[in-house]
Amino acid sequence: MIHVCFALYDKNGTYSKFTGTTMLSIFENTITPPQLPSITVHLLHDHTLTTDNREKFLQLAARFGQAVKFYNVENFSDKLDEFIKYVPNVKNSHLSVGTIYRFLLPQILSPEIKKLIYLDADIIVNLDLNELWQIDLGEKILAAVPEILSYETRESMNYAFMLCAEGLVAPEDYFNGGVLLINPNLFRAEENAIKEGLRFHFQNPKYQQYFDQDILNYCFAAHALKLPLKFNRFVLYARRDEELPSKKIYHYSGGSFGYGLTFDPRDPFNRLWMKYFVKSPWFNEETLAHLYESFMQARTELKKSALKLSVQVSGKSRIFLTNEEQLDLLLENFSVREDEDVFTVADGTALQKIIDVMNAQRGKGIFFFLLPRFPFDVLEKAGFVRGEDFLDGFELLPLEYNFNLPRGFEFLSPTFNSYPLVKAL
Repeated sequence: MIHVCFALYDKNGTYSKFTGTTMLSIFENTITPPQLPSITVHLLHDHTLTTDNREKFLQLAARFGQAVKFYNVENFSDKLDEFIKYVPNVKNSHLSVGTIYRFLLPQILSPEIKKLIYLDADIIVNLDLNELWQIDLGEKILAAVPEILSYETRESMNYAFMLCAEGLVAPEDYFNGGVLLINPNLFRAEENAIKEGLRFHFQNPKYQQYFDQDILNYCFAAHALKLPLKFNRFVLYARRDEELPSKKIYHYSGGSFGYGLTFDPRDPFNRLWMKYFVKSPWFNEETLAHLYESFMQARTELKKSALKLSVQVSGKSRIFLTNEEQLDLLLENFSVREDEDVFTVADGTALQKIIDVMNAQRGKGIFFFLLPRFPFDVLEKAGFVRGEDFLDGFELLPLEYNFNLPRGFEFLSPTFNSYPLVKAL
């Protein structure tokens, strides 16, 4: 029996379809004997799970002859409150209280479950899950895919993850928390360590960006079994590397699945997700109505953005910064006039040099950057305002240009001693 777990907080009743799509991808790709259920999905939820969505989960599992079990975490309020007291800000922040639920897995599930796969909802399992399930954890509490397999260098890890930058977790050990193979009994024995991780997070708010993932790494990174990249491949980086969908677990991540899932059907990873979603109980006439509304809203927002941009640029000269590789892209899309300045930036250019050029034109011009992975936070620290002093030119390009952004250049920091060398991802 393969045991899979999801944690669901569905405030608006619209997130269940993503969990359901992940479930369907598991059921379709995992070879199981034609008898009693061979996969059990354990769904941790709260009052936000609607009756309709609950029925859809049951319908989906029944169609494939598998099982789904529901656990209302509010029935374990004492244990939940015990964890939340260490992070009282979680209910009032951008974070979902559902991020706490995964820490309750060992306390809620039966001790008879010796192994468990935890998955985020923004995932497509495009392989036989037996491949992951059959991995021997040995004495390890959990197994996960190291982030460095996507980021490639220790420097880029230090820039992306504060725990690595401050030496609390080795860059090669820091893992992504979206796909976990867990020994629940060993995990259960680490309750005090998890509480210490929660306390550490609350006392250090600068670690909020990756909340539950940082807590798991703070507690277990040095002792986790490292999984191959195929078990948690970010779609963003698959596109970067010009990869086509294959037998892997794909992770569609980035606010509202921004860099992961989009409406563009020309992209093979969008089509991969839709391949499973259209077979789920959540694909119906209401879905089509929502799609139409989304397209109309996007059209309205595009008009507003165009108007706002015209106001921002009015009375200012346009100044462009790009590199040799993006020069043709710039000239094709921005109608650059002969009297407008275009600066080409070489690899290794000092950021201070760019800041000096911008200071010379402060208030007079607006800078359009067509430099992949440029660290705009450096400009903001120097007092420049996004939308008034500078714009990311890639955000103004047609969507297809953003699917496979090049890796970009390296820049030398203007405050080298206090700001790490920026490496493009």
